[in-house]
Amino acid sequence: MSEPRSPAPRTPEQRHEADQRGREGEAEAAMFLASKGWRILAERVKTKRGEIDLVARRTGLVAFVEVKWRARSASLSDAIDERRLARVAAAVELVWQDYASAGDDIRIDVILLAPGRKPTHIENAWMPFG
Repeated sequence: MSEPRSPAPRTPEQRHEADQRGREGEAEAAMFLASKGWRILAERVKTKRGEIDLVARRTGLVAFVEVKWRARSASLSDAIDERRLARVAAAVELVWQDYASAGDDIRIDVILLAPGRKPTHIENAWMPFG
């Protein structure tokens, strides 16, 4: 059996388009969360371990949210995996105290987006000890 091939490197234009779609997806996810009573505290939090797309708060809870947008809803099932969530968790470890107050619960959520489909909100998507 042959090794799976890595995708060809993206051109600068393709990277720019992907970044733009990502930003639009994050804005859509932020609006979705706000409509559900969340307050957006930060967007695109960069750390030396990775990036957190959104930080959102509800009473007693801070969610660090990974947003995944796909052109086809069938691709959403492969949009997030343990490796990606572990990177988000590593980034959260560095900054959670900047957003959470004493007594707040924290968690990592995922929002999956595709055209013509309602956002899918996966709460508490990362449970490293579960």
